[in-house]
Amino acid sequence: MEIINDYLPLTNDWNDERLQTLKQLYPDWFTSEGSLNIDEVKKAVSPESVNETERYEFRWFGKSQAKRNAFTPSNATLVYDEERSVNSTESENLIIEGENLEVLKLLSGSYREKVKCIYIDPPYNTGKDFVYSDNFTQDKKGYWEDAEILENGVKIDTNTETDGRYHSNWLNMMYSRLLIARQLLKEDGVIFISIDDNEVHHLRKLCDEVFGEENFVSLFPWKKRTAKSDVPFGVSQDYEWIISYAKSEFNAGLTIDRKYYQTEDYPNDRWRLSDLTKQTSAEERPNSAFDLKDPKTNKIYKFNSQRVWSVTKDTFQDYYDRGKIVFPDDYKFLNTNIPSYRVFESEDKQKALKKYGNEDAIKAVSTILPVNIGMSENGNKEMIAFFGNKIFSFPKPTTLVKYLYSIINDKNALVLDFFGGSGTTGQAIMELNKEDGGNRKFIIVQIPEAIDKKSEAYKAGYKKISEITIERNKRVIAKIITEKESQQPDLFARDKKEDASKGLGFKVFKLQKSNFPRVDFAPSPDFNETENLELLKKYIADKESQLVNAFNKEELLTEILLKNNFTLNYKTIPQEQFTKNEILFATDGDKETLICLDVSIAPETVSHFKAHTDTKFICLERALDTTIKYNLKHYLGDKFNAF
Repeated sequence: MEIINDYLPLTNDWNDERLQTLKQLYPDWFTSEGSLNIDEVKKAVSPESVNETERYEFRWFGKSQAKRNAFTPSNATLVYDEERSVNSTESENLIIEGENLEVLKLLSGSYREKVKCIYIDPPYNTGKDFVYSDNFTQDKKGYWEDAEILENGVKIDTNTETDGRYHSNWLNMMYSRLLIARQLLKEDGVIFISIDDNEVHHLRKLCDEVFGEENFVSLFPWKKRTAKSDVPFGVSQDYEWIISYAKSEFNAGLTIDRKYYQTEDYPNDRWRLSDLTKQTSAEERPNSAFDLKDPKTNKIYKFNSQRVWSVTKDTFQDYYDRGKIVFPDDYKFLNTNIPSYRVFESEDKQKALKKYGNEDAIKAVSTILPVNIGMSENGNKEMIAFFGNKIFSFPKPTTLVKYLYSIINDKNALVLDFFGGSGTTGQAIMELNKEDGGNRKFIIVQIPEAIDKKSEAYKAGYKKISEITIERNKRVIAKIITEKESQQPDLFARDKKEDASKGLGFKVFKLQKSNFPRVDFAPSPDFNETENLELLKKYIADKESQLVNAFNKEELLTEILLKNNFTLNYKTIPQEQFTKNEILFATDGDKETLICLDVSIAPETVSHFKAHTDTKFICLERALDTTIKYNLKHYLGDKFNAF
């Protein structure tokens, strides 16, 4: 890349040349950002001159601020977009158009520990793609209020390699989002993250910190293409990586169907082979460091000093007598050359019932992905099949994403993808449900990123990436409905169509500025906390009087319930016993409350709660005078909330 100095009559920059020479000789003296680390030089010359702490720590510029960004409360809200939703009453699926950090914050109360699996395909930091800016103070105002942005999408910063904080920028973006994502995972939840060689080493260290090094599950290699010849160093980078971490090492498990054998000696219980060795050395476990002898053939099987048997000299005979040890010559069909451990299907079912609540027989997943998992070319072909041309770059093949969601072994899982892209997660979940009768649900988040006006997508009429996310899933639904209808007899057309669309649909929500003007209030540094509180109350009274006629009740209802930790699939029922106020009973299946958005609360309504103190009640702060607020607080205590 050209710089100003290229056009100036300057002599050679010898300092830069010397630094480059040092970097080639001693790369460990330089930071990941390319700057000379003086402490490393000092340690090479005089090791005792540099004080070091004993604790290992992964550090980068901006890390502390990124953590603060993650846990700064959100002033935004989500607004239901009925026009772009599809079969919204048929499903609890969600597609949310908005900046993902802010959306994750809004979901963190409602969906805390409810997500079974997260899959994300974030920007790879190749120097050509984008990094989301988390400078909220001014950027958010523009994002919410600029008509041009709302119409044509938000432009996201390119993270170039010439930026001195190239890796730090990417890490800051990922760190804050992963911190919140972990809170959303269930205790037995798991996350998959697609990444390439540019940041895989940093991402592994980052995830070690966020999820715990002990919760690392695996690094799956995914073949994205066939080898190319015109490549740097003569090596074709054909693979990307899928990093996987669990929320807890004791609860999460990735599994697929197991292969069992049916033999005459055990006609009533099928069995499979398992490893008879243990990842323990002879020094650590000397009682298991012995040679095994096949009682039938007298053949000797030597032990491995670095990986001894899982049985001991004392327990071997008992295990053998119970049929738990299988030697290679015991069955002709076995393709093995070492003794193995026999596990009966009944044992697997008993363990599965205890761990997962069902008897589905399962086995551990291999890091080697199935050969038919698909490559980038397959993802491109899918988009062309839906849209007629290639309107999205590098979409993951649905077969890959389906496989990842299938190995979590939960047909009722709630899954989350907060780098939604072309919407592959939605297609994967809906197709999986069709194939195995599952009831999985998805939440997809995609920022309304502006599309390049020169691109095929823009020429096809799409201005924002989020529009592609939504449109693809609309077309997936139409395709699945058509397939279902074609498989049924054409007797009752209307009933047939309704049955075919069951469970297929999604609600669309948009990130928006809060309905409450109070979010713009700024405490004065000239006043103490008590004085600022009084100023805020006056601000609310003055500014939110505008809500009397201006607010949208549905939007206000969603914001209040969301910030009271209700999920976005809440339902409301009018309560006819209240004659002086319009009161709704709201529930999301886990939580429930009575809520009133009237601008005043009648005395008769207050009197009702004197005798009914077992239900939560929410109303507007603006609707209360001193007496009514005191009485409601007196009757309901902590179950009363003025918003």
